[in-house]
Amino acid sequence: MNKLEIRPARPEDMQEVLELIRELAIFEREPHAVELTGEDLLRDGFGQMPRFKCFVAVANGRVKGMALCYPRYSTWKGLVIHLEDLIVTEAARGQGLGSALLTAVIRYAKEEGARRVSWEVLDWNDPAIDFYEGRGARVLRDWDVVQLDARGIETYLERYENI
Repeated sequence: MNKLEIRPARPEDMQEVLELIRELAIFEREPHAVELTGEDLLRDGFGQMPRFKCFVAVANGRVKGMALCYPRYSTWKGLVIHLEDLIVTEAARGQGLGSALLTAVIRYAKEEGARRVSWEVLDWNDPAIDFYEGRGARVLRDWDVVQLDARGIETYLERYENI
């Protein structure tokens, strides 16, 4: 691999970022789960009020990896940066891109004054767990992720909004 550049994503990177997101969905055994479009990424990442920060790893003029994060607020800690996804295309793994992208997110969190960086990892993704633990992260195995999808939101509001 030639010269590696880690930098904030640009609007013109969003199609390649979307391709990485789709590659991750396949790896996570949910190839049809991605509803996001390139237009969504452009609007949400580069509009008047960006909803996320994205870093990309570029080699040979192509995006080979990305890390997408955004601010959250903890009632215990204050500002937290949530790492939504760190993705390195399969062909480029093992070359330091993941470490470089994680470092960019951690540096960004420090610059923003965050008191914690948090993210999730699938319990069967041993290489990712090893990667994160090897860099000092704690994998909290006693917490479960709770979600409502779009249909769940609608159902919830239909049932409980007027209570």
